[in-house]
Amino acid sequence: MAATKTAAAVVATPHYWGDACTHLAKRDRVLKRLIPRFGDASLESRGDAFVTLARSIVGQQVSVKSAQSIWNRFEQLPRRVTPGNVLKLKVDDMRAAGLSARKVEYLVDLALHFDSGRIHVKQWQDMDDEAIVAELVAIRGIGRWTAEMFLMFHLMRPDILPLDDVGLINGISHNYFSGEPVSRSEAREVAEAWAPWRTVATWYMWRSLEPVPVAY
Repeated sequence: MAATKTAAAVVATPHYWGDACTHLAKRDRVLKRLIPRFGDASLESRGDAFVTLARSIVGQQVSVKSAQSIWNRFEQLPRRVTPGNVLKLKVDDMRAAGLSARKVEYLVDLALHFDSGRIHVKQWQDMDDEAIVAELVAIRGIGRWTAEMFLMFHLMRPDILPLDDVGLINGISHNYFSGEPVSRSEAREVAEAWAPWRTVATWYMWRSLEPVPVAY
């Protein structure tokens, strides 16, 4: 992935990654094969809650490659991607970067929530997963999928299973069902063996399909 201004903000990888990989390799034959293919690569947090959520909005319903391309153009607009700076951007410039009118609205609403202090950023570390999801989905453009990406990529919660994620479902289909269609219930059944490290297993499902690591 090409270096960008936000890429420099990567600050952390999950402390539990090694233990999780050991556990998963013992419990699951597919992951036993997959995990060694990607060496020391792991989930990474950019350390910036607003940027993580903004990237998740940009990434909705587009491929990883397309999302990165749009984000690269968008992040060149402000000097730094912050709520205050995003609120100063012109809609036409945001659209020219490749954002749909709807995603522009979502990014502005997200920036307003952060700028006004309507969300409890400093309390998130002490809140449980579902409480954070409930707070985030009150923001326009953030559904359960986006909230779960945030739990995984910013807070690095270890046991998130984003069943609305197409990449996860496709990864399970490809790796466990020889490419046959997979229902949510079948995906959930496969993932029972992954607990309490379903975040980690999901990341490997993504990597099995995408040459570029998924990042928000």
